[in-house]
Amino acid sequence: MTRKMIPVEESLAKWRKEPKYRAAYAALEEEFSLASALIEARSRADMTQAQVARAMGTTQGVIARMESGRVALTTKTLQRFAKATRSRLRVTFEPEGPGPSKHQ
Repeated sequence: MTRKMIPVEESLAKWRKEPKYRAAYAALEEEFSLASALIEARSRADMTQAQVARAMGTTQGVIARMESGRVALTTKTLQRFAKATRSRLRVTFEPEGPGPSKHQ
């Protein structure tokens, strides 16, 4: 029996048309964004998870969980990660969408 392989891009295109998929993805956007920023900072520093862990005084497993986006991180932990990866932590607040620009 031969299996037909469906390219990932084709599946993603199909899923993105589904309102439930889009809603679930949007709900996780902040987690994905933070996880992506952590991985990017580590990559820019040209460090492995183990190297970042040593610099932070923790384990590689902790760094893996941080980068998975599945754990809540404190500002203090993010500052330690930034220092370990020779980065600067910046937190910003962005408007969610159109609306009044001033609080009334």
